[in-house]
Amino acid sequence: MSAIPATTGDTGLNAERFATHMGQRAALPQWWLEAKKEAWNQYNALPLPTRSDERWRYSKLKGLKLEGYDLPEVASLHVPHLPDFAHSGEMTFSNRQLIGRQTLPPELIEKGVIFAPLNEALRDHGDLVRSYFQKHPANLGSEKFVALNTAFTATGAVLYVPKGVEIPEPVVVQHTLSGDHNAAFPHTLVILEDNAKATLVEYFVSAHAEEAHMVSGVNDLHAAAGAQLTYVGVQSWSNNTLAFQTNSIAVERDAKVLSLNVHLGGNQARHESHSRLLGPGAHSEMLALTVANGEREYDQRTLQTHVSPHTTSNLLYKNALLDKAKTIFSGLIVVDPDAQKTDAYQSNRNLMLSDEAEADSLPGLEIEANDVRCTHGATSARIDADQLYYLRSRGIPEKRANELLVFGFFEEVLNKLDDDALHAALSSLIQTKFQA
Repeated sequence: MSAIPATTGDTGLNAERFATHMGQRAALPQWWLEAKKEAWNQYNALPLPTRSDERWRYSKLKGLKLEGYDLPEVASLHVPHLPDFAHSGEMTFSNRQLIGRQTLPPELIEKGVIFAPLNEALRDHGDLVRSYFQKHPANLGSEKFVALNTAFTATGAVLYVPKGVEIPEPVVVQHTLSGDHNAAFPHTLVILEDNAKATLVEYFVSAHAEEAHMVSGVNDLHAAAGAQLTYVGVQSWSNNTLAFQTNSIAVERDAKVLSLNVHLGGNQARHESHSRLLGPGAHSEMLALTVANGEREYDQRTLQTHVSPHTTSNLLYKNALLDKAKTIFSGLIVVDPDAQKTDAYQSNRNLMLSDEAEADSLPGLEIEANDVRCTHGATSARIDADQLYYLRSRGIPEKRANELLVFGFFEEVLNKLDDDALHAALSSLIQTKFQA
């Protein structure tokens, strides 16, 4: 299938740039190259979102301009230092280039654990990648941007944990972007076989606060029967970044997946997460924390799909809004006809630290089974004036007082992590939002 020309001729991500990108990867498996060609065609065929699309009705569409971005080919020497904690392996990418790598302990490699850059995994474990790559397609509105990710993705990580193997400490992946009007398309694939256990922490960070970037990231998370997966994603993109992130979560019989996404950066960011409960006893914990300041917009779309009976899901998204920031939460719980005994919960809570901030919440249920327990709700509340007064009366400046109240608001989510060191690292990153 040949690629059709880009619909926008003045963008850096045009047909010529795509051809160059493909030529650089000619040695990769043919199925992968064909998938990229198909995605490029799909990207060009799909229109940009419009106000008539219900999935984008509350979003700031004027900011969705993809012109002028290009792919960096040279790594930057400026790589932000992020809070560290004990981990089993690590990969660091700068401008799509792998610049640092801590391999797994030999005993894990001997057990068959794979932790490799995407290109390396395609070369050495192509059949494995093919079996799970985008097994469940995007369906929450960002299909065009997911297609762009597939077409141009070169940076990413693959984690595979065989049956019954546990990785005792997290593995870490860091994506750093530097250079004005550069774009990145990271893709993470996590595969846990039966009764495996692992934690993956992913950082997305800009090297410079004011550079303009565009990012479209995709995660495929798969937990087979009895597996336990914890995924933590933290984005701290620049103040002028347009960011899209799409997460697909598949949970089989008696498996548990906890996904926590922390949003701290970007100018306009959209995050979509779809959790599919595919076997009896499957459980999904969907968590998010957002600190929104300035005039930033954070658009959060979620879907909890219960396919099998006796499945559970719990969603808790907390947003702290300052200045003129805006958040949008649109979440849906879907229970299929055969998914009896489903227990699903969905909650979006917003802490308003400014009279000019805006939080839109649209929770929903779509239930086709008759023996279920499903609840949803959304709250938006101003900061407690008495609490603020108490802190101020003790000589604590207002900015620090707000920080303390936000941390108190977030603690319910952070306490769901079993790793105290990871908890501390995330707290340290959140704290930086109040130090600027």
